[in-house]
Amino acid sequence: MISAVATKEQNNLFPVFLKLEQMRVLVVGGGNIGLEKLTALLQNSPKTTIKVVAIQFHESVLQLASEHGNITLEAKAFTPSDLDGIDIVIVAVNDREVSRAISLEAKHQGKLVNVADTPDLCDFYLSSVVRKGNLKIAISTNGKSPTMAKRLKETFNETLPEELDEVLDNLQSIRNQLAGDFSAKVTQLNDITKVLAVKEPVRNSPKRKEKPWKLIASGAALAFFFMILGRFVFSAITFSEVSTFVGNIEPIFYWMIFAGFLAQMVDGALGMGYGVTSTTVLLSLGVNLPAISGSIHTAEIFSSGISGFSHYKFGNVNRKLFKVLLVPGILGAVAGAWLLSEIGEEYANYVRPILAAYTLVLGARIIYTAFKKNKERKKIKMAGVLAGAGGFLDSFGGGGWGPLVTSTLIAKGRTPRFVIGTVSITEFFVTFASALTFFAMLGLSHLQVIVGLVIGGMLAAPIAARLVGKLPMKTMFIAVGTLVIIWSLRILLKAAGLF
Repeated sequence: MISAVATKEQNNLFPVFLKLEQMRVLVVGGGNIGLEKLTALLQNSPKTTIKVVAIQFHESVLQLASEHGNITLEAKAFTPSDLDGIDIVIVAVNDREVSRAISLEAKHQGKLVNVADTPDLCDFYLSSVVRKGNLKIAISTNGKSPTMAKRLKETFNETLPEELDEVLDNLQSIRNQLAGDFSAKVTQLNDITKVLAVKEPVRNSPKRKEKPWKLIASGAALAFFFMILGRFVFSAITFSEVSTFVGNIEPIFYWMIFAGFLAQMVDGALGMGYGVTSTTVLLSLGVNLPAISGSIHTAEIFSSGISGFSHYKFGNVNRKLFKVLLVPGILGAVAGAWLLSEIGEEYANYVRPILAAYTLVLGARIIYTAFKKNKERKKIKMAGVLAGAGGFLDSFGGGGWGPLVTSTLIAKGRTPRFVIGTVSITEFFVTFASALTFFAMLGLSHLQVIVGLVIGGMLAAPIAARLVGKLPMKTMFIAVGTLVIIWSLRILLKAAGLF
C-alpha cells in the first residue's frame, strides 16, 4: 500500500535566475497579454533584447517600444523563421490552438517556451517577483494559482523593508574583509548572522520596538477614561443620575448601538466613513446636530482604539508608515480643534468643499486603478504633510482624516489592506488628540449617544479588521473609491445648498 506522504504532489520546479540581458527573447502577441509579459520582462531585465511579433499592437506596447530601443516590433503573423537566433519564447496569444502550434515549433527548434495561461505547454513559468534593490524573491505556485502568487507578492512588498538592500551591501562588505577559504568565510558569516535567527528578541528588534506603542495606546486610553471619570466627579452628575440613565434606557438607544456598529464596520473595512455613516443614521433618528458632532468625536476614540489594535493583531499595519503619519497627524488634529473652538464652525464650512473637490478626483482615480491592468506604484512623498493636513481637516472641518489620507495613499498604488490598517491605528491617536482638545475647551455632553456609539463600534471593530484582510484587491479599490465619491458629493451638494 502506497502511503499518503509518498503520493503527495510536490512542486518539482527548479528555480533559477537568468541573465536575460545576455539573451534574445521572442514575444508572440501584442495585445493585453503580450503587454503584461513585456512589462514583466522590462521591470526585471530592462536591457534585454526583445522581438515582438503580432498582427496588431496595443497602444501601450507601441509606447514601450518607442521608449526602449532594445524592443523590435514586427507587424505580421508568426512564422518559424521568427525563432532564428532566439533563446527564450513567450507565447501571449489568446488562441489555444495557435499557442500550441507555436509552442511545438519552438520546442522542435530547441527553444525554451512559456505559453500564457497554459501550464502543460510551458517549459518554465514567469514568477511573481518581489524586488528590494539587489534582493529578488521569485514566487511559484507550480502554475496552479497566479492570483495566490500575486497576493504573496503584495504582502512581501509591504512587509520587507527598503533597508534590506543596505543590509546586503553591509554583508558584502563584511564578506570581502573575511580571511580564509570559502568554508571559513561561510562559518564566520554564520556566526555574524545567527543572531537574526535567535528566537528571543534582541535589542532594537521589531518585537522590542512594538512595546512602546502598545504602552502609549494603553496609557492614552487610560488617560481618557480618567478624564471622563473626573468630569463625572467634578460636575453635577451624581451616581443617582447615572443609575437613572441605566434604568431608563429607551429603544432608540439600541438604534444608536446599531449606528456605531454600522459606522465602524464601514470605517474599519475601508479606512474611512465613520463620521458620514454615523451622522446619516443619527440624523434619521432625530438626534440634533450639536449632539451628533460632539458624540462622534468622543465615541470614535474607543472604536478607533479597538479597530487599530485589531488591525495590528491581524497584520494589517505597516510600522514604517505608521511612524511617519503619527506625530504630524496628532499636531494637525490639535491645531484644527483649537482653531475651530476659537473661531467657530462657520469658517470650517469654507474648508470642506475644497477638501471634497480634491477627494472626488481621488475617488475617481481609485476606481480607475481598480480596473487598470498594470497598477503603477509611486513613491509616497511628504506623507507627514499629508497626515498633518488630514488631522487638521478632521478636527477643523468635521471629518476628512480617512477620505484624505487613505484615498491619497491608495491612489498612489499602495496596497489597500495595509493603508487601511495603518491609517486606522493612527486614527486612534489623532482622534484622541482632537477629542482631548475639544474636551478641554468645550466640555463633554450627550452621554447616551456616546455610550451607544461606543458599544456598537467596539463590537464591529474586530470584525471589520478581519474583513479587510479577506476582501479581494479589486473589490477594496472599488469600495474605497465609491465611498470617497459619495462622501465628496455629499459635502459639495451640501455646500451648494442642494442637500
